[in-house]
Amino acid sequence: MPSIHLHLSSQESQTEDTNAHLLLLFLQSQSQTILTRLYQRPSSSLSIFRLLSLLQQQIVMAMLWLESAITFPTMAAWVVPDAKSEYDVALASLARLHIVPKSPVKLALNSTFRASLRQAITGGGNQGSFGVPAPPDARDPPPDVDTLDSFALEQWETILHYMVSSGSGGNPARPSNDVLFLLERSGLMGKLHGVLRITSAGFQFLLRSPHAQLWDLLLQYLHLTEERNMDIVEILSFLFMLSTMEIGREYSAEDLSPSQKLMLGDLRDYGLVSYKVLLSARFSPTRLATTLTSSSPPLPTSSGAQDGFIILETNYRIYAYTDNPLQTAVLNLFVTLKYRFPNLVVGIITRESVKRALSNGISADQIISYLMAHAHPQMHKNNPLLPVTVQDQIRLWELERNRLKSQEGYLYMDFASQADYELVLNYAKSIGVVVWENPQKRYFFGTPDGHANIREFIERRSGGSSR
Repeated sequence: MPSIHLHLSSQESQTEDTNAHLLLLFLQSQSQTILTRLYQRPSSSLSIFRLLSLLQQQIVMAMLWLESAITFPTMAAWVVPDAKSEYDVALASLARLHIVPKSPVKLALNSTFRASLRQAITGGGNQGSFGVPAPPDARDPPPDVDTLDSFALEQWETILHYMVSSGSGGNPARPSNDVLFLLERSGLMGKLHGVLRITSAGFQFLLRSPHAQLWDLLLQYLHLTEERNMDIVEILSFLFMLSTMEIGREYSAEDLSPSQKLMLGDLRDYGLVSYKVLLSARFSPTRLATTLTSSSPPLPTSSGAQDGFIILETNYRIYAYTDNPLQTAVLNLFVTLKYRFPNLVVGIITRESVKRALSNGISADQIISYLMAHAHPQMHKNNPLLPVTVQDQIRLWELERNRLKSQEGYLYMDFASQADYELVLNYAKSIGVVVWENPQKRYFFGTPDGHANIREFIERRSGGSSR
């Protein structure tokens, strides 16, 4: 058998898996000590395994039941030559997660990760890693799945609807102060004249999938753990625990750590858990929580908010079969709405509506991607899915807007001689404030923050007179 050495060189170890889950990229930045503590919990190891790519999962499973390390040539013999680069990237990502420790000669799973994942698959142990079901209470039965779905949808859409309406002067329900603080810290909202308004990043956030939106906020939450004196391992462990729980069941909060108990109130604001604070130490995970590490939809399908509800015609007219206020508000970001019926919204994509969206930070590709993602099943009979003329026109409107860029500043002209012009120009360049110059006409344009210095320089050279 030929030797195919797949050592993790410094270049390979820095190779990024561009398709990696956002949380995995966050975990790769954590220390080995933190990750080893995290891997001690079977629910955490199982949840992280779920987030790995199929190739990474296959590598892990190939070594999971081995009692000794495997050599690189032996492992490489299982890899077809055409897939070697993908294999190297997968192995490098596992090394950054400390799931497969680096070694120049052999491959083996992190012993802590291996033991926990084995236990998660085969069962056993009494750690309560997957949550402790609360004993049944006939006087206070757990909420059913429909109730939990409604609660999760209401909490989550309250957040999104507040973001959308803040940019259009609406008066929606207000999320908790902690949620608003996180939206501001994450840059999704910012204060304008003392009032929170959606930012460019916030508009882009609204066009993402609910799963990606949820993890965006949770990662911002994780970044706040240090200043809140919360144990990040406990935070991550609790999120992973929630992702392995069963929706429709109640779990005991008595054995949770102080950090995890503090989280319950925060996660309730996001719709991840239903927590009866005043009645008992019990909580129920919602679908938002139980799908954190799975590919299942994180939200139930709300009335009129199904994935495929938009029909786009070649005349730029849109028919949106929805009665969901949030879906309508998002469409209003880049569509001029004309009519509203009980289960139908009619609008048109215009130059003005697209320019409004572009000015709020939404790109042409994002608009097109949103229309594709939510295209009505009837639209899927078309090839291509969306009318090419409409796609091209939206991109042309973006190019039209990007042709000219405004810049405030000062134009310096009417120099007495070429020497005077070059003297002032060179000074302006030395302080880095020149935006544009025209040597033939002796013009140059400078930024506002450099005007005072240039004016003073000219006055010194001319003995007190300046233009």
